[in-house]
Amino acid sequence: MRRLVARALARPLVLAAAATAIPLASAAPASADSIVVGGFPVEVSDSPWTVALSSRDRFGGTRAGQFCGGVAVGRTTVLTAAHCLGEDVLGSPPERVRDLSVIAGRTDLVSDQGREIPVRDVWVNPAHDDVSNAGDFAVLTLSEALPAGSAIGMAAEGDPAYRPDTRALVYGWGDTSGAGDYANSLRAARVRVLSDASCERAYPGSDDGRYLAGSMLCAGEEAGGRDSCQGDSGGPLVAQGRLVGLVSWGSGCGRPGSPGVYTRVSAVLRTLGWDHQAARQSGGA
Repeated sequence: MRRLVARALARPLVLAAAATAIPLASAAPASADSIVVGGFPVEVSDSPWTVALSSRDRFGGTRAGQFCGGVAVGRTTVLTAAHCLGEDVLGSPPERVRDLSVIAGRTDLVSDQGREIPVRDVWVNPAHDDVSNAGDFAVLTLSEALPAGSAIGMAAEGDPAYRPDTRALVYGWGDTSGAGDYANSLRAARVRVLSDASCERAYPGSDDGRYLAGSMLCAGEEAGGRDSCQGDSGGPLVAQGRLVGLVSWGSGCGRPGSPGVYTRVSAVLRTLGWDHQAARQSGGA
């Protein structure tokens, strides 16, 4: 039986080998050059809004404490997945994680590139359902501003970037194979936005989870092989230069017929009342 998998790391990464012990439903094998799953290396300078969430206290220093992704939508505002900030991931409420920070401007987690900025405030969507993963988003407020040009615009409802078959990129430092092979350097994978009908067929409400078109978006390839995976949660799905999704959940990684499911950014905008700011890069900051 396949198992629903939220895409955050659920235990400390004290040693690199510890990552391989994270339980994960078996996934379709990835190609030899797979990264993210079925992806390629990128420089953070090409996507400066892609950031990593970090806590060395919780996840160790091997990969700078990275456990999830995030995306800057304003100079002090970062969106991520709500489930990344759950007690089952962090071991305590996020406000009690003393070293919770965002790593920005760093391609390789083990380098000293970029900045590590403490998180000043955390807002987790109170309507997040940790069973279905509906409403899977949170807002982080940074203690210091990111450089100008570090934020990405968000796609409001009706934006053509949500149309089925639109090409998109998903970014992250997560598992590159579905078997616990975690990347030190940022990766991206080319995927396609899929129709709500195909996503509902993939996740009709069985043990694999239920797709809810009003708050979710799915992307990948019908044949599998390109996908987000563990450790990528909260990271950006970008289409036509705009943010359309946040990595949320899926059944395994890169499996045929089991695309990645993302929090739909237009639903985030509605919930936060940011609809009129979607075309700007302020994100309510």
